[in-house]
Amino acid sequence: MSKTNTFIIPVAPVRQRAAVARGRKAAGTGIRFGVLDNGKANADHLLSLLVEGLRAALPVSSVVSLRKRSAADGADVAILDQLAAEADFVVSAMAD
Repeated sequence: MSKTNTFIIPVAPVRQRAAVARGRKAAGTGIRFGVLDNGKANADHLLSLLVEGLRAALPVSSVVSLRKRSAADGADVAILDQLAAEADFVVSAMAD
């Protein structure tokens, strides 16, 4: 007797990406790097290591590091606006 396997593979439709702002470029002296800590334990340590590695590999002119109030909530609009204004590149991380 043969056995039949049934596989269900859910596939979501591909979302359209937002248009990339073409006018933004890194400052002539280096990258303005943004860091968003989600508020979980040890995220600050992970992000510190990332910043150290980035500074060793690339010219970094400034680092803006912000932290969300809670890991469960989204970032406040003010935090996102500040990162958009002060950073060319932003990394957000979580850890435990």
